[in-house]
Amino acid sequence: MVTVTPAGDSTSVNRAAMHRAALVEDAIHDIIERRLMGRGWKPYITAYTGYGAPGWARVMGRVLLARPGTVSKRREKVRGWRSFTTTPVNGAVVRIELGGTITETRSDRSGYVDCKVKGDLEPGWGTARMHTEGAAPVDAPIRVIDPAVRFGVVSDIDDTVMVTALPRPLLAAWNTFVLDEHARTAVPGMAVLYERMVNAHPGAPVIYLSTGAWNVAPALTRFLSRHLYPAGPILLTDWGPTPDRWFRSGQEHKRKSLRRLADEFPHIRWLLIGDDGQHDQEIYSEFARSHPENVSAVAIRRLSPTQAVLAGAIPGPSETAEVVPSGGKTWFSAPDGAGLWSVLRDTDVV
Repeated sequence: MVTVTPAGDSTSVNRAAMHRAALVEDAIHDIIERRLMGRGWKPYITAYTGYGAPGWARVMGRVLLARPGTVSKRREKVRGWRSFTTTPVNGAVVRIELGGTITETRSDRSGYVDCKVKGDLEPGWGTARMHTEGAAPVDAPIRVIDPAVRFGVVSDIDDTVMVTALPRPLLAAWNTFVLDEHARTAVPGMAVLYERMVNAHPGAPVIYLSTGAWNVAPALTRFLSRHLYPAGPILLTDWGPTPDRWFRSGQEHKRKSLRRLADEFPHIRWLLIGDDGQHDQEIYSEFARSHPENVSAVAIRRLSPTQAVLAGAIPGPSETAEVVPSGGKTWFSAPDGAGLWSVLRDTDVV
């Protein structure tokens, strides 16, 4: 059995150097965890969709507490705020079975498990089984990428595939904590665009990259499935304090995730899809300059002038495609999926 200590595990952090906010958060979690376990609450694992290649996989999940008898109950309609009323289990021992190999790790200070494990899986879709004491085992879906694949899609979520108005603070809070997940709307034509890209490149992975919190991963997965987006891993972040700052940086999360994908799949050229309402253009431009061999092109969903103003962005020109000096890559821009497809279909990207 292999033992892995994930980066960010609280056992590996010098607590004397931790940010005060992280120490307070840990103390509150510890008190709540002990009281709930004393009342008979049990741990359970929420598994997230991971990815990998033959021989390894990145497995992600979270260990939480729940009242006995409530874990298996599934709500068909979920208000956003319910996703954040959870209690994590710090330091839970988690065993991961992947292709006959067992790896043991521990959840971090927020209950998360995110580690790269060894195991043989065939290209396509596979599963990793996650166990922790006192909880039923769960299967984490794994997108196993064929080494022969040379093209993939990395997509933002907020205002790229789903209308969330994230840059607008009040509406963002409403969408995240109050709005029913079934009331969220998809950006027109984007699901069709992604399906066409996958059909044009058999075996191409679609990876969704967002600054959203892991708490909403199940709701986002259901949304993508309901609106017929290709299934794929969703890379989110934790909104809480870190050992050295009040809150995690969403922009840095995206930068690190892109660099990691480039390191793990150096043979894949990614079509980067985002919108012009936040920092996607800046982040994608930086990545294209530093990793030109890993970028096929950049496609930006252009917000309407009204949306751009409300989002705090400056409305840009109306051109549909332009060449920029960011690694020499072509940038495509359109207001929706149909528009992006119209400028992509006649290029060597498809």
